[in-house]
Amino acid sequence: MPSPRHDALVQIFKDRPQLAVEILRDLMGVELPATPLVQLESTTFNTRRSDDIEADLVMVLGPPQGPAHAVIVEIQQDRSKDPRQLARYAAVLWLMLNCDVSVLVICPDAKAAAHYARPVDSGLTGYRFQAHVLGPGDIPAVTDPRQAAAHPELAAMAVMVHGRDRKIAEAFIAAIKDLPSDHAPKYYEYAYSMAAPEVRRLLEEIMRSTTWPVYSPFAREHYGRGLEEGQAKGQAQGQAQGQAEEAARAVLLVLTARGLDVPDDIRARITACTDLARLETWLTRAATAQSTHDLLTETAR
Repeated sequence: MPSPRHDALVQIFKDRPQLAVEILRDLMGVELPATPLVQLESTTFNTRRSDDIEADLVMVLGPPQGPAHAVIVEIQQDRSKDPRQLARYAAVLWLMLNCDVSVLVICPDAKAAAHYARPVDSGLTGYRFQAHVLGPGDIPAVTDPRQAAAHPELAAMAVMVHGRDRKIAEAFIAAIKDLPSDHAPKYYEYAYSMAAPEVRRLLEEIMRSTTWPVYSPFAREHYGRGLEEGQAKGQAQGQAQGQAEEAARAVLLVLTARGLDVPDDIRARITACTDLARLETWLTRAATAQSTHDLLTETAR
């Protein structure tokens, strides 16, 4: 089953297909056609009835009526996929589009990167497949906020693989603060979803010094949703009880989204609370609390 890291990486390339071209051409030295036209294609290749091949992302360079080059992007976090399947992807897409095909494999794990970087003897005479693999050692450690702002996708991936270096996390946070308001939360969520737990904690620590009210993407989503729903219900019904119920539900949503255990007694305490100020404090603290017990202890009156 795809992980949050897998989904975030796929979404980064889906949001800006040109990124795959830049990685292949600028980071890996692959010669690609010079064209500003890069568009996403269907990720399902049909080779014959009832036989579909599903890739993570497919994009085509050049006009739809005459594609010049195709790029398949695969996110592989382990060695579970047979590399020959990647050769099959390339061959089928070449037959479909009648143009050259590159396969770009993004591997946050070094052993997985080495696994997919080996040439594949397909068994078909003359067809020896070679994927272009971007492993953790190939992702630049972006420590300059200006460079991070110019390449936020690579900066987010740098946090994913090098984020234990505080300078990299700080450069990323400094960069996204200067991005448009609708872009900054998106890139922060990408980096947060892809990062290891200790890197997530570092990101949250750095973010506390900013003006953002909630630091976890999950908390941001549910914080805003919980307050909006609570306020709307309070205005409609004119009852503080409605606001408290919605705020309590938002606290539980945040804790659940972060994977924290919520024992029955603590769930009951949160649900029964009618103090809206206390609930809002719990809701904000839920973004970084290490446990539900810490959440309540730290805010106990």
